[in-house]
Amino acid sequence: MRRPTADAALAVSALLIVTGCSGGSPSEGPAPSSSRAGAPTAPAGSARGSAEVVATLATGLTSPWGVAPLPGGDLLVGSRDTGTVVRVAAVGGRRTPLGTVPDVAAAGEGGLLGLAASPRYATDHLLYAYVTTGSDNRIVRMPVDEGAPEGRRLGTPEVVLRGIPKGTVHNGGRIAFGPDGMLYAGTGESGRRDLAQDRASLGGKILRLTPEGRPAPGNPDPGSVVYSYGHRNVQGLAWDAERRLWASEFGQDTWDELNLVEPGGNYGWPQAEGTAHRAGLKDPVVQWRTTDASPSGLAYAAGSLWMAGLRGERLWRIPLRGSAAAAGPRAFLHGNYGRLRTVVPVGDDGLWLTTSNTDGRGSPAAGDDRLLRLKVT
Repeated sequence: MRRPTADAALAVSALLIVTGCSGGSPSEGPAPSSSRAGAPTAPAGSARGSAEVVATLATGLTSPWGVAPLPGGDLLVGSRDTGTVVRVAAVGGRRTPLGTVPDVAAAGEGGLLGLAASPRYATDHLLYAYVTTGSDNRIVRMPVDEGAPEGRRLGTPEVVLRGIPKGTVHNGGRIAFGPDGMLYAGTGESGRRDLAQDRASLGGKILRLTPEGRPAPGNPDPGSVVYSYGHRNVQGLAWDAERRLWASEFGQDTWDELNLVEPGGNYGWPQAEGTAHRAGLKDPVVQWRTTDASPSGLAYAAGSLWMAGLRGERLWRIPLRGSAAAAGPRAFLHGNYGRLRTVVPVGDDGLWLTTSNTDGRGSPAAGDDRLLRLKVT
């Protein structure tokens, strides 16, 4: 049984801070065999900071993946394996089933993945979803009818973008609207490594598109939704206070990455995993050993990036100074809640965080999976 305590244990040698591109975990990684308890320590030179769990909003969730905050504070939470979406009240945690997204073919790391509410949700009531089907990964959008009976509130999906390669592994899946109002998606190379360097493929990329699915104005290639390439499996997207885009990415066997994303940038995979110092390739800003991270969700709050680790079973804080890490990252919640999947900001000093112990690679404890509220500094 995991016992919720404050922050995390960490071996200093497990972390390397760099300037540039990265790699890092065998897929989403199995749960580590080490103990889930540890003495709170921080790597030398790291900023102090804090991350405190102040509430458990929901328990008993099944393979939660996408989390979409709504105007007013409530959350839409999707189940990767069942394809269902529930609304969770931000106060009290009451759950209202919205329905099941059709055509979800859940297998391996695929299923109902990222969710994002339209920037105009208060008036258009549109929910975007990244979905693995029988033939591909695709982005769809659905109207939400708040007046319909419970379980029947999701309308018919409209395909926004199809043809993203699918696989048993490396489906990417994170979607988010940026401060420019455009929709961004992190994709994986679906286990076919060469797709990451193929600029005609949607696999192993970060995509940028209009809410209707067209190439966004200002993309490197005006006729393409591809924004950056050379990625292995992107599952975290976040913007800092300067509106810079950051992405967290799984490596293979050695290095996981935190990348500062530039339009048209080549982030190296499969030519490089982690820092390469090679002309034409973007190096990561920070990289981790795969046992310490296997990063999924990413959020910005309280002047830092916060990165959720699956195999690493911890929440990483990366304080920023401009386009670099201001100090060494620090780990919180190490082993206290098991695998951590999705993290989204709430207010200036808060986060929503989901666990991911029912995803087939974790060891569920009583109450898993959970939706947690954190206060951070």
